[in-house]
Amino acid sequence: MSRVNLAIIGGGLVGASLALALQAGARARGWKIVLIEPFAPGHTYQPSYDARSSALSFGARQIYQRLGLWQEISRRAEPIKQIHVSDRGRFSTARLSAMEEGVPALGYVVENAWLGQCLWQGLDKDVISWRCPAEVTRMEPLEDGYRLTLNDETSLECDLAVLADGGRSGLREQLGIGVKKRPYNQSALIANITPSEAHNGMAFERFTDDGPMALLPLPENRCALVWTRLGMDAQRLAALDERSFLSELQGVFGYRLGTLKQVGARHLYPLSLIEAEEQVRPHLAVLGNAAHSLHPIAGQGFNLSLRDAKALAEALLASQSTPGDFATLQAYRERQRLDQNLTVGFSDQVTRLFGSTQPLVSLGRNIGLLGLDLLPPAKRWFARQAMGLGTRSDG
Repeated sequence: MSRVNLAIIGGGLVGASLALALQAGARARGWKIVLIEPFAPGHTYQPSYDARSSALSFGARQIYQRLGLWQEISRRAEPIKQIHVSDRGRFSTARLSAMEEGVPALGYVVENAWLGQCLWQGLDKDVISWRCPAEVTRMEPLEDGYRLTLNDETSLECDLAVLADGGRSGLREQLGIGVKKRPYNQSALIANITPSEAHNGMAFERFTDDGPMALLPLPENRCALVWTRLGMDAQRLAALDERSFLSELQGVFGYRLGTLKQVGARHLYPLSLIEAEEQVRPHLAVLGNAAHSLHPIAGQGFNLSLRDAKALAEALLASQSTPGDFATLQAYRERQRLDQNLTVGFSDQVTRLFGSTQPLVSLGRNIGLLGLDLLPPAKRWFARQAMGLGTRSDG
């Protein structure tokens, strides 16, 4: 039976980012890392109008710069130069700009397929091996690690197992790790849109009585739409023909980007705030959406997971113990607790505040947005949260 130092279960964006953050230190220490992933990554980037995308904070750019990947990622990363925040039917708005914050961009929107290819191509096969397509069906705790059984009936042992297999992690449930779940009773409708006017790097966060909406800039003057509605209404919108859908979207969003001309494939995702009740055990760490799954409107989920991956890699490489040492994992968890609590709280409160239709809440929201635009300290705090810099001085 083969044995590795680390087994990362889930080779998606979070798992691959952790592997890259560990790579140089693992090479120096002679560690062997395996990525176990059910879906084979593409070897060539295929442009697609309907490509799903992620919003990377400025802090995420700094992390990828340190890993030597940003120059390649930036080839297809659309910078967010300004963020326009508004509340439909009310007078107040807030505007954040990269120039005011002294940064080249507040964040970047990157297609997941492109980001994934950049990450996977950066992996050193002498340090990090793939088991793909492969799936872990059983995890058995040992005194000195875990035994993993794969769907081809082979097994391997590891000093540290990292669970990064997504928000619906069956292995998390198998291990008896409970979750705190707070349903929002909403679904996110995701699609790409083409407007008639240039977006010029402007991102829009628009809040309505029916739910929040985000429109983020993409290459080729496309925009990534995240439209949050009640479940049945989201299904109705997804079923509309293209012309009817664009007409309804135009009525809610307005004409800040001219006429909305084209919409691609629409996808629905039910929304809940999900947090694992345990993120570390001896020889085990839980990462990514398996650890915490946030509402997408604030764009914080992947960025928080990337900071977690960076912090876990730093804790493992700074320790003199084997990778599964519980004290090391507990120290990592304590280090990230504040960042996680503040980011989860910020995302949840923004979602709840701007999803309320109560008149007093709406009035307070309106005054708050106006104050955000008039009070530089409040505006800077909000901008640093959006940039992923609000909880850590090192980004």
